Amino acid sequence: MNMRFMVPFFLFLSLILLMVEAKTIDPYKVLGVEKNASQREIQKAFHKLSLQYHPDKNKNKGAQEKFADINNAYEILSDEEKRKNYDLYGDEKGNPGFNAGYPGDQDGYTFTNGGQGQNHYTFRSGDWQDMGDQGNSRSFSFSFGGPSSQSSFGFDLNDIFSNFFGGDLGGGQFGGFGGSTRSQSRSQSGSRSSPKSIKVINSQVFNKEIADQGMTWLLSSYTSSLKGSQYYESIIQEVADSLQGALKVGSINCETEMPFCKELGIQPRRVPRVFVYSYKGSDKGSLVEYNGNLVAKTLKAFCQDHLPRFSKRIDLKHFQSYSGDAKKLPRVLLLSTKKDTPVIWRVLSGLYYKRFIFNDAEVLDVTDPMTKKLGVDALPAIVGWLSNGEKHVLKSGIFVKDLKSAIHDLSIVLDGFEKMNKKAAAAASKDRKAQADSVGKHVPLLTGLNFDSLCGEKNPVCIIGGFRSSKAREKLEHILSMVSQKSLSRQQNAASSSGDSISYALLDVARHPSFLNALDKAGFKSSDKLLLAYKPRKQKFAAFKGEMTAEQVENFISSILNGDVQFTKTRQKPVVK
Repeated sequence: MNMRFMVPFFLFLSLILLMVEAKTIDPYKVLGVEKNASQREIQKAFHKLSLQYHPDKNKNKGAQEKFADINNAYEILSDEEKRKNYDLYGDEKGNPGFNAGYPGDQDGYTFTNGGQGQNHYTFRSGDWQDMGDQGNSRSFSFSFGGPSSQSSFGFDLNDIFSNFFGGDLGGGQFGGFGGSTRSQSRSQSGSRSSPKSIKVINSQVFNKEIADQGMTWLLSSYTSSLKGSQYYESIIQEVADSLQGALKVGSINCETEMPFCKELGIQPRRVPRVFVYSYKGSDKGSLVEYNGNLVAKTLKAFCQDHLPRFSKRIDLKHFQSYSGDAKKLPRVLLLSTKKDTPVIWRVLSGLYYKRFIFNDAEVLDVTDPMTKKLGVDALPAIVGWLSNGEKHVLKSGIFVKDLKSAIHDLSIVLDGFEKMNKKAAAAASKDRKAQADSVGKHVPLLTGLNFDSLCGEKNPVCIIGGFRSSKAREKLEHILSMVSQKSLSRQQNAASSSGDSISYALLDVARHPSFLNALDKAGFKSSDKLLLAYKPRKQKFAAFKGEMTAEQVENFISSILNGDVQFTKTRQKPVVK
């Protein structure tokens, strides 16, 4: 090959290399990764270098500039579109280093494959110094003769550009960078996932989705002028990915949400700040700042420590069966061999905050007597009680593949149990209403005409509700109506074994003071309403003491049937005239 042709060619090649290098710093070299590196490899390299050159930790000369280069490189390679553009054109914005279609433009540089004629290439000199040839001309060109892309130098032009872009030209004009190069770039970029977005938090979102909602959030506060924001976001996203399903993430821009940041006390300083909305200290959530090294492993441990703690640890040796809850909340109990409450159960206790009562207990194995008593045949297991006290084994032999899928699967179980509880509560409410409607007027008023039938010697026990006002009568009538129905079947069973039966009546003690005087000298005159149990055969009575509720009255009557209530002899036989 003639050396006089080789000199200008290598000069041309060197100029291209200088132009590409001057245009942008190679992000792959900055992060020290290969061009086929995965997003995970790029992210790891970025984290390592960011820690090494962070201005707060590295005070050496040039560290701040290096840190900026690292962030810029990561910004290119972590974005699918920018990385694709850089791989194709050497520019993340998609501006190729070569501009096709204008041969002969003195201020441009053009590459055209002339087919039967000559191949003519003109370069812009704006990115390097004028070469001095041809006077003050702002362009220079090289001509390669021949009918095809095979040049007069005896090599294929595709070989030159394959070193720059990783594939052949595949077309007549270099500006198109034809088929194989594009398809290869798409193939490579298709395997990379785009960065996940972190939820933007403002005061409305915070109050609706975060504050006291039971879920742990990982939050950062920043302004656009702060350096290192992208590094912080990448660490936060990595932790969120590892705790997917257990943690939510968000960021607060304190430029656009300045009053909100001041209200929370989270104004950013020299770098972004990281917080966890925590329930560690109490059932009421609060923001806790993370002040450790910004490394995914330690931040993850910090977040795990601040996951919800709404499940109460219990000892099965002192466990009492669940009889129901006044707030109509169902109860769920996790049985496992873990010495501490499992992370999954803590997360679920936050997701279902104020919807379930959560408990958990440690058991050695399924041979534990209490485990058998609860009907569990495999561990771990979840036992649930409806708000009416009805027990169900919800799931046993639970298999956990990972945190995200476990939370999803167990949420389905809890959702189904919650629906079951709502149906049971609605049915119970309907029954109570029907009972009240049917028997609300069936507590008779005690008079001289019906005294023997209600409280005569044929009746072992007579429950009498005494009232002095219409309000007290209404209260007693409602309570005795409910108790008489709820206790009916149990009392009939009791009567079959003990011979006892109960009758119920109301008495206007303001009109019949002699009835009370026959029982007690004081006559219970200080009471607006009172409840008495009277045994006509034995001429004995007992007065109810305590809060006048249906539950307490029913307990009083149960104690009478069980013989646990002490009766007092009457002063004389009471009568109603």
